[in-house]
Amino acid sequence: MNYQQVINGIHEQVQPLLGLGRQASYIPALAEVNPDQIGMTLETLDGRRYSVGDSNVKFSIQSISKVFSLAMAFSLEGDEIWKRTGREPSGASFNSLVQLELEFGKPRNPFINAGAIVIADILLSRLANPEEDFLRFVRTLADDPAIDFNLEVAQSERQCGYINAAIANVLKFHNNLIGDIEQVLQFYYRMCSIEMTCCQLAQAFLPFADHRHEFNYEGVHLTTSQVKRMNAIMQTCGFYDEAGDFSFLVGLPGKSGVGGGIAAVCPGSYAVAVWSPRLNAKGNSVAGMKMLELLTTMTEESVF
Repeated sequence: MNYQQVINGIHEQVQPLLGLGRQASYIPALAEVNPDQIGMTLETLDGRRYSVGDSNVKFSIQSISKVFSLAMAFSLEGDEIWKRTGREPSGASFNSLVQLELEFGKPRNPFINAGAIVIADILLSRLANPEEDFLRFVRTLADDPAIDFNLEVAQSERQCGYINAAIANVLKFHNNLIGDIEQVLQFYYRMCSIEMTCCQLAQAFLPFADHRHEFNYEGVHLTTSQVKRMNAIMQTCGFYDEAGDFSFLVGLPGKSGVGGGIAAVCPGSYAVAVWSPRLNAKGNSVAGMKMLELLTTMTEESVF
């Protein structure tokens, strides 16, 4: 497969979409990003890398970080983790208070905001140095020690994070949050603020595409069965209430973020990362979704 030719063609085809959608303006720091940038990187399990566009520009990965935090918590807790968060698609907004309250403080899955806040709480309660451990884990996956939090973005989110604060309080009320609310939210925002390029993100997701080798990075150990289950959650829950459309149109396990990035894996073959800041109404990158749809259509490679 000539992946470079494929992604070059995709890059050309999606140019008319770059003016559609809008950035996540409710996070002031993200509203300042140039919305006309677009990048894509595909990395194969045998070490070949293909890139196009702004693939070396750093962006805030936001909710894509929830895959990394889930991996750490799953390694620490095993199946005990599912006592505190479910595994079902939300079918509702990623920050829904109504759903959380109706379900008595147990988030529908670990990728909506409520679930990710619970995961942050688990890591804070289990790790001596959670921020340092999380950052070291991501750096190791991406094989790049330069990756870091963007504290300006984290602070920007905290200053306008009223709904997340409400979610944390509901979790606390239902005894599903152990730590101090402010500390948990600060850690959550810092994880979301990590900046990566498409190249770094594709590299970091590559271990999730490989079920044939041990997943053991910075003390985060997952069995092949656990990696497969994480892929299943990415497939069914990785795109909020647009997960069904993503499965239908793309057919890969993946995770999006409101920074405009999407990372996905084709198990046994490759990891891919795309980035374009303008989002649709569900909070997913307009051009990014189309790039991945074209990728699996043109290559005829998906999980289905």
